[in-house]
Amino acid sequence: MNKVVIVSRFKRLSVSFSVLCLVFATLAAPMAWSQDTLDASESAAAHAELEAGVEAATFAANNGFMLVCCALVMFMTAPGLAMFYGGLVRRKNVLSVMMQCIFLMGLMTVIWAVYGYSLAFGGSGGWIGNTEYLFMNGVQRHWDEATNSAVTPISGGIAIQTHMLFQGMFFIITPALICGAFAERMKFSAMVVYSMLWGTFIYCPLCHWVWDGGPLSYGEGSIAGGALDFAGGTVVHISSGISALAAAVLIGPRMGFMKEPIQPHNLTYTALGAAMLWFGWFGFNAGSELLSDDLTSSAFAVTHFSAAAGAVAWALTEWVVLKKPTVLGASSGAVAGLVCITPAAGFVQPMPALLMGGLAGVICYMACSKLKHTLKYDDALDAFGVHGIGGILGAVLTGVFATRACWDVTEKGQAIGLIESGGDPSLVIGQLAAVGVTVAFAGVGSVVLLKAIDIVMGLRVQAESEQRGLDVTDHGEEGYMFA
Repeated sequence: MNKVVIVSRFKRLSVSFSVLCLVFATLAAPMAWSQDTLDASESAAAHAELEAGVEAATFAANNGFMLVCCALVMFMTAPGLAMFYGGLVRRKNVLSVMMQCIFLMGLMTVIWAVYGYSLAFGGSGGWIGNTEYLFMNGVQRHWDEATNSAVTPISGGIAIQTHMLFQGMFFIITPALICGAFAERMKFSAMVVYSMLWGTFIYCPLCHWVWDGGPLSYGEGSIAGGALDFAGGTVVHISSGISALAAAVLIGPRMGFMKEPIQPHNLTYTALGAAMLWFGWFGFNAGSELLSDDLTSSAFAVTHFSAAAGAVAWALTEWVVLKKPTVLGASSGAVAGLVCITPAAGFVQPMPALLMGGLAGVICYMACSKLKHTLKYDDALDAFGVHGIGGILGAVLTGVFATRACWDVTEKGQAIGLIESGGDPSLVIGQLAAVGVTVAFAGVGSVVLLKAIDIVMGLRVQAESEQRGLDVTDHGEEGYMFA
């Protein structure tokens, strides 16, 4: 059979099929219309059921995403921060630092569950939360007698319990960051009491001010118009960094500081810990959108870009100044970039994120090397140099680079950042005001708490204990057992 015959037969079959389809559609249309007319109520019910199914699927997706982010942020404290800090101390103190991280994961969780979440997010506005969520009331699932079914409290597209867990992970890691300043010389008992008091009287109010409609939240009626803080520039990093500086100064330097070498004992731990922090930070920043949507992708991207630029910038700065780039420098630079982008993650584009990370790498390097040695304070693991300085830098640059293309915070399409608005300094002023309030509140508050603890029980270990190492004297253990 030749090609022409095949094509001809194919055309005839196509025409016949088309005619049959047309006849069937003509006959079936009245029947379908009649059925739709008769079952209009059933169709509406089916449509409503479909919409409910879509909403349930959306809730499940968002809630599931946020639970993953909860796990990522917890991963940042241990093993991430535990290994990062553990490698930076001397061998005789590695377990003491890891113990601080592990113990705070337990202690701060208990406080958060009992009253911390309520103080931070109970009610809206004002200077402190209320008792709305005390003992997880209004958070946990409960039985509804009216409907004879279990009810899950939901807000903003996710379970309130999920939001509580996510914010609770922030409550854990923030005091753990401060531990880097007084590593190798503070009593474990004093650290426990200080963390409890700091979380209650400094973190919870500050969290409420920024994220629960308080005086530092963005909008009319706030101090200087309020500030944008997507994931914790003020609440987490500036507060912990300034508190770390206060602790380092009040406790005093380690024995031998600036007189003999005090070197990290295991930079392998530190590099791996930094990588874990980088990994977990995606949950920290992208999760702060509290949904899985288009802005989440942007927050994820700028987080990665800023970390990358910070790692490169710090290492290159070392290369110029010290003639050798170091793994400690690249690791520290990545963390500095992550800190800097945290307040801006939901408000800036990827290219400004690269610039922010690069600036953080250079400026935090200078703070951890030149500034610390000039002022002679012993911030053992550079909690202030990275988190305090990096957080302040990020908060200010948020005011410069924020754009409505990421988040229309005014809900009116108004330009917000200094560059996008053509030079309007309003947001920068609000950011600076929030930085100033946070520095003053966290700094003065920490000094008061530390002084009180020092009077009652003492802050610093005995000289003999410091020489032997806190692993043995505080915990009766050794990190490394050599035959």
